[in-house]
Amino acid sequence: MLPNFPTLLTWLRVLAIPLLVAVYYLPIAPAMQNLLATALFIGAALTDWLDGWLARRLGQTSAFGAFLDPVADKLIVCVALVMLVYLDRVDPVVAAIIIGRELTISALREWMAQMGARASVAVHSIGKFKTAAQLVSIPLLLYDRPLFGLIDCRLLGTWLI
Repeated sequence: MLPNFPTLLTWLRVLAIPLLVAVYYLPIAPAMQNLLATALFIGAALTDWLDGWLARRLGQTSAFGAFLDPVADKLIVCVALVMLVYLDRVDPVVAAIIIGRELTISALREWMAQMGARASVAVHSIGKFKTAAQLVSIPLLLYDRPLFGLIDCRLLGTWLI
């Protein structure tokens, strides 16, 4: 059985992960590496919203899509954080806390689902705020240049992360 379009978008997000890493090994100027990585991450963030919206709108939700979507989200965030540590733009302790939280929440959701109590760890508004802060801070830290000559991306990204 072929995956539906929303699930294909999620798979594209998974495929963006090694590309995000590979960008920093290309023999191009660091500013271009940053721009490409930022564009990849923003594109992935947009497909995260789009695949969920399309799945609901087109009636193409699936158990596999519901499983893969948060996995893809967590993978790209974790890999981006590792790259930002590598680039010395995020403190390793901050990255470890965020990655540890992501793994813990995923494990807790899996455990609660096995117990038949998945709703007990449903997404809360503070989790949505956390996700929004990450989806803004990570591209700012990847870009790492003044935006419009006014916004210090590293400072704002560090504050948000």
